[in-house]
Amino acid sequence: MISKINLENILFLDIETVPETQYFSDLDEVKQELWASKTQYQRKDEYTPETFYDRAGIWAEFGKIVCISVGYFSFSRNERHFRVTSFYGDEIKILNDFKALLNSHFNEAKHLLCAHNGKEFDFPYIARRMIIKGIEIPYKLNLFGKKPWEVPHLDTLELWKFGDYKNYTSLKLLTNVLGIPSPKDDIDGSEVARVYYEENEVERIIVYCEKDTIAVAQIFLRLRGDELLDNEEIIHI
Repeated sequence: MISKINLENILFLDIETVPETQYFSDLDEVKQELWASKTQYQRKDEYTPETFYDRAGIWAEFGKIVCISVGYFSFSRNERHFRVTSFYGDEIKILNDFKALLNSHFNEAKHLLCAHNGKEFDFPYIARRMIIKGIEIPYKLNLFGKKPWEVPHLDTLELWKFGDYKNYTSLKLLTNVLGIPSPKDDIDGSEVARVYYEENEVERIIVYCEKDTIAVAQIFLRLRGDELLDNEEIIHI
């Protein structure tokens, strides 16, 4: 049961991604053809490959990570804190810094990673981008040979499903029904690429990513029956 998990052993996280280039025309011809082939069933006849390219960030083969935000609980003298920090800038630096955090502080058997829809998106996306960039996958993301019960990943979407695998509940909806402040009060995922490429406001993306990470932790607390974090307990590093 999740109520028995030590909160200090969980690293909560969220990632923000964008298309690897600002414009479809910036891709070479081979990559353009591969994009058209990869997305033909999703876009059908409604969009051309070029007009559909603004969604390229959701595929690790055609996107890149621009921010990884993480958060973890700490307890001392009967005080609870949730510390949040972010990795951003060059993608290789983001991935290496995140890997260093896992290897130095979250590499024991007791440690777990937690994200919303993390098993379908965040965790495999990070692993794929590491392979693409020639970075060795850290232990916590390397699932080769692991049995299902050995995978050190928690997913608040999966926990909310309660076995109903056809159900999908967005982070925005889940925070709403659970009475948690929405992390989508400024931008949402569909706007990240525009904010990154057109407005060049990385700090805005970082704030958004950190809010999502806090929201994941809040959802986990609600699922455990614990009290939600208040603003005084959240520390941005």
